[in-house]
Amino acid sequence: MDDLLDYEDAPIVEAEVEDTKEKKGTGYVGIHTSGFQDFLLKPELQRAIIDCGFEGPSQVQHECIPQAILGTDILCQAKSGMGKTAVFVLSTLHNLQTSENEVQVLVMCHTRDLAWQIYHEYVRFSKYMENVRCEVFYGGESILKNEKILKDPAKRPQIVVGTPGRILDLVSPDNPARARMSLSKLKVFVLDECDKMLDSSRDIGMRRDVQDIFRATPRNKQVLMFSATLSKEIRPVCKRFMHEPMEIYVDDQSKLRLDGLQQHYLKLTEEAKLKKLADLLDSLEFNQVIIFVSSIERCAFLCRHLVTCSFPAMCMHSRMEQRERLAALKGFKNFEQRIMVATNLLGRGIDIERVNIVINYDMPEDTDTYLHRVARTGRFGTKGLAISFVASAEDSEILDKVQQRFELEITKLPDQLDPTLYM
Repeated sequence: MDDLLDYEDAPIVEAEVEDTKEKKGTGYVGIHTSGFQDFLLKPELQRAIIDCGFEGPSQVQHECIPQAILGTDILCQAKSGMGKTAVFVLSTLHNLQTSENEVQVLVMCHTRDLAWQIYHEYVRFSKYMENVRCEVFYGGESILKNEKILKDPAKRPQIVVGTPGRILDLVSPDNPARARMSLSKLKVFVLDECDKMLDSSRDIGMRRDVQDIFRATPRNKQVLMFSATLSKEIRPVCKRFMHEPMEIYVDDQSKLRLDGLQQHYLKLTEEAKLKKLADLLDSLEFNQVIIFVSSIERCAFLCRHLVTCSFPAMCMHSRMEQRERLAALKGFKNFEQRIMVATNLLGRGIDIERVNIVINYDMPEDTDTYLHRVARTGRFGTKGLAISFVASAEDSEILDKVQQRFELEITKLPDQLDPTLYM
């Protein structure tokens, strides 16, 4: 396996803004602010923030946005729903040189669906800014279409969001003559859900792609990495891409404290799941609900079954065509349907504001997956409800591991729930 790039042999250049950071252990204490207006963002961004209804920055935004604007490298682990995406979207838009026609910001993530969502966050926050061009590139779409956009200086994006495989094809670092996209002017390199891309035990191919792309970028750039789960083993790997990063570990990984999230379990047999799910959908009050299952086959079957039982539902899994998946995600986000049946494809990074109930129809395979699934609700301080079906000894073991790792008690689902606790 190729070694990661290492900057240890490079001289450390003291930044002019050093006095704005106070070292504390291995990280920094952020500049303290009380509202988004105190970040001194561009007026166009402030206007977009107001339109989005954000009342004030979360803890992770409070700590990270000021330092991101100053150009500091950041390694951030914080639970889902704390607005990590807004950190790099707002800071990169604030610093963007809209008069330049080269790629200045590269954001990579591990799935096409997350790339699509991040792209639309850039569109949402830049709507009042002039001459901002952002594109999303991922596999399954024509690379010739990507090439046409990149060749035209009037259309060439300053911000590119994409997946490592397609970005590597466009950059082609091993054969510059075939390169369709230049990263020679890149100023910010962002990895969202960075552990998914850099953990070689999960996907050695994706990690190698990221490294090859990284080598094609200038040495002098800002590196930002974010994830909801960042193990102590993967942190040193991330830091080898960075210059003295500010490290932010909000609540670390020991405790799962999603404010307002009610978590319960229900023991039952596999055969009883369908009827119990129908009973819950009949009795619970919800805006939108996501039902997680363990396989593509179970996802398609359960969705058909719910529709047959007069529960309008849609599904999302990796065997669907990319256009189908994006149409389903867009429709669900636009409140066209209230029930989504999904595999773990929807369990990481996807933000759907109206979801207030998550049901683990099938228990997740590990504690990380549990965290990412249940965090689809109760996001950014809102209320939510997570219910897990426990139908086997293996399910009980996962439930015990979740409670031990996150130091919380998941109680049995009561016969009646007060809707004000999760609505």
